Amino acid sequence: MQRVLAGNGFDEADVLRLAAAVEDASEHPLARAIVAGSRLRAPQAAPLVGALGAAARARTRVVDFVADAGRGVSARVGGRRVAVGNEQLMSAEGVDVAALASLAADARAGGATAVFVGVDGRAAGVLVVEDAIKPTTSDAIEALRRAHVRVIMLTGDDEKTARAVGTALGVNEVIAGVLPQDKAATIERLQRAGQVVAMAGDGVNDAPALARADVGIAMGTGSDVAIESAPVTLVKGDLRGIARALLLSRATMRNIRQNLAFAFGYNALGVPIAAGVFYPALGLLLSPALASLAMSLSSVSVIGNALRLRTVKL
Repeated sequence: MQRVLAGNGFDEADVLRLAAAVEDASEHPLARAIVAGSRLRAPQAAPLVGALGAAARARTRVVDFVADAGRGVSARVGGRRVAVGNEQLMSAEGVDVAALASLAADARAGGATAVFVGVDGRAAGVLVVEDAIKPTTSDAIEALRRAHVRVIMLTGDDEKTARAVGTALGVNEVIAGVLPQDKAATIERLQRAGQVVAMAGDGVNDAPALARADVGIAMGTGSDVAIESAPVTLVKGDLRGIARALLLSRATMRNIRQNLAFAFGYNALGVPIAAGVFYPALGLLLSPALASLAMSLSSVSVIGNALRLRTVKL
């Protein structure tokens, strides 16, 4: 998490403390970033012992926690109503964030995610969270493009944030501001158009889309729900693994077709001999020795060709 921008009448430390208390119950990647940022900025805020510790725990006691998929979370913290999320959640909570809109817009224009915090019906501040683009991501997208794969960024982030990140990565197709069910609906629409869709995601909100896709690819560093929803997991979360898996899959399918050709070739040659087609002219029948030789050559050809997969450059 980069920074905290407090609204009028609020302190940055209190805004972050209240937001982190609510987000601590969420599995969303943004929630983990906010909680980690809170602990990094105020490590002394760990639970204390004795009477002081009891008072501190009372101030951060979280009840009535609600997660609104694709919008944010809300709860009561120490008796105060706290909501953390986007404009849609703030509107539902009756929080006017107009005074903070320009701060959020500036953050999003730079590719960061702006998360609003509402406390007791008032706009308390904006949390600016920026997930640094991994150095390997651009290479992965370029490798997929060379493999003639259509790359689409499908995200619940704001349009400005998504466009800024997409431009940095060279992704031209960006669909932003979508809810979890909208992600699944987008994948279904692509499938109805005849596309084979692979979906890569790491968050709780990605789980429906991962389950709906022809191939769901979860990040090993992501949420447990996403991992359970996808048949493929990238242990290190490196997107280059998708390009490697695609190249290996295509090479494997080519190899299977070649092996079938070898097997059918030997059988196509052996069946006429066994049927006596060549006996009148050549006196040739399928003897046990010739049948054994053909079967051996077929097996050697298939195995030798399969071993060529070891030489595929990934």
